[in-house]
Amino acid sequence: MVENTNGKQAETSVNGSEFKWDLNDGSFQFEGADVMLFWIDSAFKTFLDTIEEVAGEGPADLVFETAGYRTGLIVSGFFKKTMDDIDQMLAALPNIYASAGWGRTTIEFCPDERKATVTILNGWEDKVSRARGKEKPGTFLPGHWAGVFTGLLDENMWYEVSPGGEDKDGQIVIEVAPSEITPTQNIQELIQSEERKQIVKLEQMVEDRTNDLQALVKEISSPIIPITDHIVIIPLIGRYDENRAQELVDKTMTSLPKYRADFLVVDLTGISETDEYTITMLQKMIQAVKLLGTQTILVGISAELSLQITNSNFMLEDVSYFSTLKHGMYYALAKEGMHEVKPSK
Repeated sequence: MVENTNGKQAETSVNGSEFKWDLNDGSFQFEGADVMLFWIDSAFKTFLDTIEEVAGEGPADLVFETAGYRTGLIVSGFFKKTMDDIDQMLAALPNIYASAGWGRTTIEFCPDERKATVTILNGWEDKVSRARGKEKPGTFLPGHWAGVFTGLLDENMWYEVSPGGEDKDGQIVIEVAPSEITPTQNIQELIQSEERKQIVKLEQMVEDRTNDLQALVKEISSPIIPITDHIVIIPLIGRYDENRAQELVDKTMTSLPKYRADFLVVDLTGISETDEYTITMLQKMIQAVKLLGTQTILVGISAELSLQITNSNFMLEDVSYFSTLKHGMYYALAKEGMHEVKPSK
């Protein structure tokens, strides 16, 4: 090691790799470029944990993989500028990675098949993965070596971590070969996957909200309102499709007996649209109510509904009709032997 007199500058060569420190400006250089140091099992672990916490495990793995790939392209670009022979480059890489603390790396390359096997022992990613409690190998170094060979061979390369390649001794075996897979493709697939998850989530939220609203409508729709001991009113509001019409009939048949009503006044004033379901619903309700011994009175019939009733096979027997709720109530009260008493002045 060469050190200056004041002890604030130093440089050394390890296995052919140059290191240089300058405490005057707080710089540290490796192979002529600025670098910095992290404690793997504390500071760097926290750095990666934070990324995963914010992004989620799947997206974080893709971030590490893509970052590794792009740094691999940078490494290959640097060596292609300084060396012409790929064998020379591959021979130099393990020493540089070992000097930088990236682990002991061996590279086997088959130029005919354009495939490579990269074995890393005691790599920094394995150390930090163990510190983070991860059982599966990380994605940075596999992505990194895919990027290195993509740049060196000018051909898209991708990786597979060899089955059984990672053991308790911290060894990882990475197989790199030509492939159509790219980090960009993986990012797009992740985005599409996240979009699908969001769509499913939104669809579920809409379905849940729809069910809640339907339950609420079912609960408050067409309530049975007792007027006297033997007279009840059901106001119909809105549009009745097949499901809502059937629910109304079922609700009426379930709830009506407890009122022991002689008269059921059905107020049609609030019907917004009349169709076959409305006519069928009224027919079913009148027939069912009749079996319970209750007479139906229809009030608030619109001109449109009256025409549809006339043109249908609607059974008119035992049904009374009135244009307004007031007249229908007068009729029911009179049948019950009751009458309206006006307050004295």
